[in-house]
Amino acid sequence: MPKLEPHTHLDPHTHLDPQARWALAALATGAFCVQLDSFALNLALPVVRDALHGSATAAPWVVSSYLLAAGSLMPVAGRLGDLYGRRRMLTAGLALFGVTAVLCALAPSLPLLVTARVLQGAGGALIMPAGLALLANAAPPGRGRRAMGRALGLAGLATVCGPFLGGVLARSVSWRAVFWLTVPLALAAALCARRAAESRDPDAGQSLDSVGAIAATGLAACLARWLEHAADWGWAVGAVLFGALFVRAERRSAAPLVDLALFRNHPYVALTVAGAVANSATVALLYVVPWTLQQAEGWSVLEAGVVFAAPAGALAVGGPLAGRVRPGAAVPVMALCLAAAAAALAATTRGTGTPSLLMAATAAAAALGVAGGLALTGTQAVVRRERAGEASGVTKAVMTATAGVGLALTGAGTGVGTRPSLVLPAAVCLVTAAALVTTARVLRLPRVRGLPLVCGLPVIRGLALVRRPALIRRPALIRRPALIRRPALVLGRALVLVRALLPVRRRPDRRRASQRRTSQRRSDRRGECRRQTDRSAAGQHQTDRRRSDGRGAGRHRSARRQATRCE
Repeated sequence: MPKLEPHTHLDPHTHLDPQARWALAALATGAFCVQLDSFALNLALPVVRDALHGSATAAPWVVSSYLLAAGSLMPVAGRLGDLYGRRRMLTAGLALFGVTAVLCALAPSLPLLVTARVLQGAGGALIMPAGLALLANAAPPGRGRRAMGRALGLAGLATVCGPFLGGVLARSVSWRAVFWLTVPLALAAALCARRAAESRDPDAGQSLDSVGAIAATGLAACLARWLEHAADWGWAVGAVLFGALFVRAERRSAAPLVDLALFRNHPYVALTVAGAVANSATVALLYVVPWTLQQAEGWSVLEAGVVFAAPAGALAVGGPLAGRVRPGAAVPVMALCLAAAAAALAATTRGTGTPSLLMAATAAAAALGVAGGLALTGTQAVVRRERAGEASGVTKAVMTATAGVGLALTGAGTGVGTRPSLVLPAAVCLVTAAALVTTARVLRLPRVRGLPLVCGLPVIRGLALVRRPALIRRPALIRRPALIRRPALVLGRALVLVRALLPVRRRPDRRRASQRRTSQRRSDRRGECRRQTDRSAAGQHQTDRRRSDGRGAGRHRSARRQATRCE
């Protein structure tokens, strides 16, 4: 399993170099375009159907075709970036995205619009994995996570504001304005990408694994369709068949599309699965809260969009916060975020008014924003930089393919007059958090430097109790709420109980760490003394050699003079 990226103390005055900044600008703008066009037409579908005279069954394919193409092609797109260059694939994806946005804006009929949306989804599939891998390789170690967090924060803002922006543009200007808006943004992102440094996998082969690419695309597409329509078992059978073909092809290929050893990387798998759950819960939250504001409270689309600015900001801030979490603490922080999101999602169903609903939605959006960002920044940190495109492609494909599960868990579309609920998404988040906590790798509980920004000081004190269980037996600390709050105490006792039940390798204490540092310094001093001795010996040897060479030359000149006298 690849080693985690070490945590390094960076100089706060150092910044990204110009090429890394261009990569950050290209990824942030491209991700904003991809997420905006993913959700901007959700509220504008009736307007599109009436304008193009389409049927009610064909109109949803305007959104589904885009998401299906983007999700199923991301593993192939990520590997293409590793093979032929991430900057090249990112630029090609942005160019394809911009051209197809023009075709969507000019589409005269619904079938042509769906076709253009499929091509636009292919461009979006190239943008996300290639952009993430490009930034991960362009930024210096320790800076890539924060840079990716900023880009993902902007993408999260587009995710939340996309439906409201699309609805307002469709009713006030035209639904075609949604696509015209992304054209200049895609062009600007392509120009930024051209100024970034190129990177690729030096160990990759010269050709793409075509069988693995077909199998991976079919697997992602069938899985996404089956998760949206669970009663249709034909898609499940197709997913199983494509999955078997994919595994067989990757085992036999000399240069596989996806190295199967990636799925034995436990932190990567845990973060990917948890990220898929967080993304599904985010989709559910973005559907239920606006529906409640418009249908139950009677608000307009514009009013709901203005009020929903607080959850939108919280979701956008989650990306930069996720970038501050070091790789070794990504899985524990993910578990805490999912648990907090579960509590906040459950609170939305018990609210007695709009303020309580918005407060719970804001808390849930903040927790889910951090979890979604960790799924991408954390997975990039636990794999080799050369295979970053492959890893990001698989992660994004899983998250996109399972996005429809959250909408199904809310009960949307089950019947007329049925009010959607967030109880089931909250339960899934809680179960996933419990699964992460009960894993032995999660229970090692490293020191979490980025956790105060995410979960607050009380949780940190709870984790401190776990590392020092003797503090729990001190009644003075329990009687002083200024030192330890009740939630922190409950969390600390719960984690102590879990650690007592499961075998966990304990962290070395401070004395052992100090002894190791002292011995390391002594060995360093011995090595420096040896190097100085070697340098002195080498200098003395050179001096002796020069002296011996000088004596030999003098003896040669004396012999020549003696020979001259004899002649």
